[in-house]
Amino acid sequence: MNKHALYHKSDSLYGFAVADDTVELRLRAARGDLSHVELIYGPKHSFSLRRHTAPMTLSSSDALFDYFTIRLKLDDKRLAYMFYLTAADGKKYYFSEDGATEDYDIATSFYNFFQLAYINPNDVMRGVDWLSRAVVYQIFVDRFCRGGTDGDGVVNLEWGGKPTPKSFAGGDLYGVAKKLDYLCDLGVNTLYLTPIFTSRSNHKYDISDYYNVDPHFGGNKAFGELMNECKARGVRVVLDAVFNHCSEDLKEFRDVCEKGRKSPYHGFFVINGDKPTKRPLNYEVFAECDYMPKWNTANPEVQEYLCRVGEYWIKNYGIDGWRLDVSDEVSHGFWRAFRSRVKAFGNDVVLIGENWHDSRSYLRGDQFDSIMNYAFTKAMLDYFVTGALDTAGLCDKLNELLMRNMTQVNNMMLNLIDCHDTHRFYTQCGCDKGKLLNALAVETFMPGATMVYYGTEIPLEGGYDPDSRRCFDWNADGAFAQKVKKLLGYKKLRALAEGGARFYGENGLFVVERKANGQTATLLVNNTKDKLTARGQTVSADGHAVIVE
Repeated sequence: MNKHALYHKSDSLYGFAVADDTVELRLRAARGDLSHVELIYGPKHSFSLRRHTAPMTLSSSDALFDYFTIRLKLDDKRLAYMFYLTAADGKKYYFSEDGATEDYDIATSFYNFFQLAYINPNDVMRGVDWLSRAVVYQIFVDRFCRGGTDGDGVVNLEWGGKPTPKSFAGGDLYGVAKKLDYLCDLGVNTLYLTPIFTSRSNHKYDISDYYNVDPHFGGNKAFGELMNECKARGVRVVLDAVFNHCSEDLKEFRDVCEKGRKSPYHGFFVINGDKPTKRPLNYEVFAECDYMPKWNTANPEVQEYLCRVGEYWIKNYGIDGWRLDVSDEVSHGFWRAFRSRVKAFGNDVVLIGENWHDSRSYLRGDQFDSIMNYAFTKAMLDYFVTGALDTAGLCDKLNELLMRNMTQVNNMMLNLIDCHDTHRFYTQCGCDKGKLLNALAVETFMPGATMVYYGTEIPLEGGYDPDSRRCFDWNADGAFAQKVKKLLGYKKLRALAEGGARFYGENGLFVVERKANGQTATLLVNNTKDKLTARGQTVSADGHAVIVE
């Protein structure tokens, strides 16, 4: 047995509360090393006198490790525990804070058992239940639908023309409202809108006024009407919070440019000098964009400024949450403050970070609920596009992703195959509709929310930004959209909303199995050019099948 591979840490991703009286424990071991794991557990203050045992389940494996898990409902919120391991060669070991040992002294276990000392209710990561059932439709507003405004006189792109970084096509919020019935029929129950606030750009990621919707999109009046129409249909709305940076047109930044250190807003930004200068650039910005100065989110005054913005759109318009732009470059302290303020309106208000990488430090219940799952995006590209992953490799990768976070977080992840910041998946897979539909099927069956980038259902082509932001073709044939609609309908299954996920290969097919409350939903995906058969189902080349039992 490889003792170096054994891992458990309490009060971490390997030991955490999922409710006020329920905990989940995980143990990691080298793949194939253990044939059985028994949990020995009891009340912290009487562990040596009162103990119970329960078998742990081998719930998943990745390329290197097996993961054994168990969920316990507790009578005493003070838990002590250890593991009793049976190795593949039959040898037995105890595993405690002292590591793996062949013998263990229960009488002195208070020195080295694992513990969850006390489940404090305010330390429990609370799930946003609606996210596991969410079908999220991301809209780049300028390119979705013209609804009657003239774009405030800036339209310079014929609808359907090839976009450039400076293109304005005239899509607006009235257009979004006009197409709500279409979206609801598709199966959408949540909108995620890229920024809508006042900005000189088409993308609005350089905001100059956080309290007003851009006139290009119809202003606050159009947004208010959209919210009313969404609420009437039960559609939730998530807005884009751009709190890492702003526009150089923001009045506070302009004041600093004019007054330098005499401005009360000098400390709102990160400036190395008296006044901001571009040549040389002496203030921090987003990426290399000198027209997007970075907020100093460590400044309490900035924290208050931006928290009020977050509160305003929830309190006055009833939005359902925020997608947090460039969230991993913003201070942890700010996100803790922001979460506290936003969650005062109710736990159902969601916070989704735009973090592209492993983000466990943000996902412990004090900052984000989840992130945009770009690691899943990469896995889909590696399997369906580049071939870097075979079926076994995809199973390993998806299992590894689930072990990165608590189960509550997995059930809130915003899964996606593309967005406004990537190439269109349809273009990357060589305009193969079978592969696109298969990738959407896997996304639909993943724990968490399913995000569809506008136009995917047509399907719309596009390379990297700005080409990924083409205009929606409202004259397109709707045949493929009907297939997408059928897929998205599976999100209503309780197995997909509540069940755990199991990934494996069978007869050359990639299989996702979800189970909950007596219901099993199984996805069979064929990523080959041959017909394959399993479970009595013949799956066509680049096709998939769903079995609900």
